[in-house]
Amino acid sequence: MKIKVLFFASCRDIVGTKELDLEVQEGFRAGDLKRNLLEEYPRLAALNDVLSVAINAEYVDESVLLNPGDEVAFIPPVSGG
Repeated sequence: MKIKVLFFASCRDIVGTKELDLEVQEGFRAGDLKRNLLEEYPRLAALNDVLSVAINAEYVDESVLLNPGDEVAFIPPVSGG
């Protein structure tokens, strides 16, 4: 199934793009996607403990099941000033 993955702030810098269209297996969960991305982009591991995941603009737990057409965002902590 196809999903869109969005990367913000330092995640975008590490991955080198603001979004990817990916094909994932049925039954994939947010945590499965995160683990795959950490393997493909090892520098993301530095953000692993503080990285938030949102599906369709709603923050979710990593156990949430992905659906075809979902938009999954990886959002590091952001500080303002």
